[in-house]
Amino acid sequence: MPATTLAPGTHDFDMEDVEYLRHGDVSLRARLFRPRGKGPFPAVIELHGGVWTDNDRTRSKVHHEWLAGHGIAVAALDFRQGAGGYPHSLADINYAVRWVKANPARLNTRADLVGIIGSSSGGHLAMLTAMRPHDPRYAAIALPPNSLQVDASVKCVVMFWPVINPLGRHHNARRLAEAPNAPDWPPRTMRLSMAYWQNEAAMSEGSPLLALERSEKVAMPPVLWIQGTNDLIHDYTDPHSGFAGSEAARFVDRYTRRGGKAELAYYDAPLHFTSEHPELPQSVAALQRVTAFIKREIPVADTHSIADK
Repeated sequence: MPATTLAPGTHDFDMEDVEYLRHGDVSLRARLFRPRGKGPFPAVIELHGGVWTDNDRTRSKVHHEWLAGHGIAVAALDFRQGAGGYPHSLADINYAVRWVKANPARLNTRADLVGIIGSSSGGHLAMLTAMRPHDPRYAAIALPPNSLQVDASVKCVVMFWPVINPLGRHHNARRLAEAPNAPDWPPRTMRLSMAYWQNEAAMSEGSPLLALERSEKVAMPPVLWIQGTNDLIHDYTDPHSGFAGSEAARFVDRYTRRGGKAELAYYDAPLHFTSEHPELPQSVAALQRVTAFIKREIPVADTHSIADK
């Protein structure tokens, strides 16, 4: 299939790096993408992937620039990760959602116009943040007392090939590692996953999919899942789940049965296609769908600022 050039956006935008949180000598920064023009604009918190260990706020540059260029403000985050990182990552992200909502002028948005997106392990973190905005472990870091006191609820979630079930993905990696002609990625993925989660009980507790199947009381904003085909790292069937389809289909089934709205969009494209192969027609189509979804679920008209209520 011939390559396609990314269509130009409709907005110029400004970018800046700011510190949103500090842990001792460790500064956590957000890269803010602010569309130019008359706002307010919809805004999203963006979370990078990397087996909960690698990469930083610059990882999904294509996504950031595409969204900002199409009138969606972005706050791309650094957060604590690596060994023993759960639930500390969620505490940083929950704080960042509240920080953006308490400081909407930084992104020319409003406190009621904020969603969340993420890729791979970042997609997992986005979904878990959205489902548990009031979890006391995640909401443990207080905003400054003179800030607008808001919660971490979001209007919608976009996930690019998420690790929706850390325990299931860990077991899938093990199955592949033990199979003939094993791919080279499972040992590293298993090692980093176990270091982050520490044990399989935590993987289960922190699984959005398993939380649904445990009938936990969770928030359920609208969800869009973008998935490439032939992606054994993120898209597989769990033979022990009792569900005949993929983990993606299983999540959508469980989410919609609980009354949530969830869309699953497959594209015949390589791994990490929108971020690493943005010139492909499939990438353009996927990013256009993401843009339309965010603008539909975060309509700017006929809403009012939390600060004005």
